[in-house]
Amino acid sequence: MGVRKRETADARKEANKSLAFAKLNNCPTSPRKMRLVADLVRGQKVERALNILRFSSKEASRKLEKLVLSVIANWQAKNPDANMEEAGLFVKTITVDGGMMLKRLRPAPQGRAHRIRKRSNHVTIVLGSINNTQAI
Repeated sequence: MGVRKRETADARKEANKSLAFAKLNNCPTSPRKMRLVADLVRGQKVERALNILRFSSKEASRKLEKLVLSVIANWQAKNPDANMEEAGLFVKTITVDGGMMLKRLRPAPQGRAHRIRKRSNHVTIVLGSINNTQAI
């Protein structure tokens, strides 16, 4: 590996030290319902995001709360000596993409059938720390 390539790889690793991510694949709720909850916590500090999710009445908020706790644990594994309160963690990006669709048939009048699409989604959360971020 060349010197310049190694230096850029080391710089990228150091920049990614302040980021942590977690993914939830094939969550059996529709992406539209999950996006409603994801929009509430996008850009929020981690403590505030957990409070929003904990006191929300939507079912998708339970799954997102568990995912936020997972991404916090991932960040702590990456930075064992850092303090979470001093780092100023916030939800940098949260994306909800469509997952696989189960297709079912429901009987309809006059011998016809309607297709029922049971949707699922993929959620990706990236945490950033305010201290190590240049421009948000």
